[in-house]
Amino acid sequence: MTAIFNPLTIRNTDFEWGKRTYIMGVLNVTPDSFSDGGDFNSLEMALNQAQQMVKAGADIIDIGGQSTRPGAEDVSLEEELNRVIPLINTIRKSTDVVLANIPISVDTTRSQVAEMAVKAGGDIINDISGATFDSKMLSVVAQLNVPIILMHIRGTPKTMQTLTHYQDLMGELKQFLQERIQAAIHQGISQDHIIIDPGIGFAKTVTQNLEILRNLTQLRSLNCPLLVGTSRKSFIGHLLNQPDPKQRVWGTAATCVAAIANSADILRVHDVKEIVEASRVADAIYRETVEKN
Repeated sequence: MTAIFNPLTIRNTDFEWGKRTYIMGVLNVTPDSFSDGGDFNSLEMALNQAQQMVKAGADIIDIGGQSTRPGAEDVSLEEELNRVIPLINTIRKSTDVVLANIPISVDTTRSQVAEMAVKAGGDIINDISGATFDSKMLSVVAQLNVPIILMHIRGTPKTMQTLTHYQDLMGELKQFLQERIQAAIHQGISQDHIIIDPGIGFAKTVTQNLEILRNLTQLRSLNCPLLVGTSRKSFIGHLLNQPDPKQRVWGTAATCVAAIANSADILRVHDVKEIVEASRVADAIYRETVEKN
């Protein structure tokens, strides 16, 4: 499973695609996210969680100030900035050198948040709309010269679960991502700065999420590193008959191993310690480079 794209250096971290799986820890500073809403609502709790994730082996911290769970309402621009910017500032000023230099991804669909976040010390923009919600997003990210994660979605978090009918799931998903990659390049974003995400759980049924995990390698031809986010999602709850998202960690681990077997580069997860361990073993099985090293 070798990479066909160039490595990416962010702060002190070299992302050498194909050599190992990178772990992105989810840090939602929201009152209403589906599995950890309200858990890290204060700056102190959020900073402590960031420290714990870094200690557990996270390669990236993904900070989100707007819930994207099914049915989620929009928050105001001011509210999103108030949640995200102080936390980035605090992490960057940390006396813990490893934490202070951790690559930070910002989960937003707003170009103003992207701009303010990068100026505060953010490194990557993670846009669940594939940069379709804000027409300025791609040009702003091009000017900021930072990587962007483009995800597949239909509709908005409020409407997406009514938009799950596909004639050809993988074909349509691939076409959407291809168009977003081209749009990003057209706006001046380097191909090496584009990461793609199939959008597990976003306008997808349980069966469709499983189909995507089985067929991830079909997205390899788009020549971008692949991020997969299955963590604690409702399709795992459905399979396990487990209504509590926090009790879905081993179900999540199974999906993460499947994603690694099918060439995922980054896993976006809540339970960093457990998934770091699962991915280390899965890497040893599925990536020959791990054995050579």
